[in-house]
Amino acid sequence: MSKKGLLLCVCQGTCPSFQDMDTFEVLNTLRRENIFEWVGLHPQLCAEDGDRYLRELLKGADIDELYVAACDPVMQRKMYRDAFDAVGFDREKHIGIEIRNMNTEQVINEIKKAVNEREDSEE
Repeated sequence: MSKKGLLLCVCQGTCPSFQDMDTFEVLNTLRRENIFEWVGLHPQLCAEDGDRYLRELLKGADIDELYVAACDPVMQRKMYRDAFDAVGFDREKHIGIEIRNMNTEQVINEIKKAVNEREDSEE
């Protein structure tokens, strides 16, 4: 079984797209279910300090996959590629999950769905 990390990015916590989600309930639910090695939160990964955060986090990370629940996965790939490349993290190990305009339960289910789909595709 692959080791997975989860980052939740909430667009500074002020974007209306994330208002129906209880951030800490999402993280705690997934942490308690042991789906991920670790869960984390960043207010704005697309900002300059987000790149630094990703580089530091992934520099010595012992994970096989990084799930990022945030905005559009295509945008994520473009925004995070420099940070991934800087530390030699394989871009294919990044799984972006769109969670805008969802409530807490929908976000949890969307993240679990992404994990299950990834695991099914590796069998």
